[in-house]
Amino acid sequence: MLELVKARLQSFGYEIQDGDDAILNFSIQKAESTIKNECNVSEVPEGLRCIAVDMAVGEFLTAKKTFVPGSIAGLDLEAAVKQIQTGDTSTTFATGEGSQTAEQRLNALLSYLLTYGKEQFSCFRRLRW
Repeated sequence: MLELVKARLQSFGYEIQDGDDAILNFSIQKAESTIKNECNVSEVPEGLRCIAVDMAVGEFLTAKKTFVPGSIAGLDLEAAVKQIQTGDTSTTFATGEGSQTAEQRLNALLSYLLTYGKEQFSCFRRLRW
C-alpha cells in the first residue's frame, strides 16, 4: 500500500521527502482502520483499495498542509482531476479557470480524497453481533 500511496502523491507532483515515511505509514494505518471499522472486517477489501489509497493521500496532505505548509507549495493542482461525475453527484475543480485560489483548489482536492467512495463501504459491510 505504501508504494501505491507514494505513486499517487507523485501523480500530483509531490516529491517524497526524507521523513515522510512515518507520516505516510500513519496515514495509511488511519485510512485502513477507518475502512475496517466502518465495514467490520479484518482486512481492507480489494474493492476498496483505491479508496484507501486516496484516503491515505488525503490524510497525508492534510497533515503536511497543517504542520509544514511550505512542503506542499510545489503541489501541481493543475494535474488534479478537473471534474468527477458519479451518478447524480458531480465535483468540479476550477483549475485554470481563475475562479478559485490555489488554497481553495487544494481544500477541494483534500475534501474529495478524504470522502470520495465512502458510500461504497456498505457493499462490503458485515453485521456486528
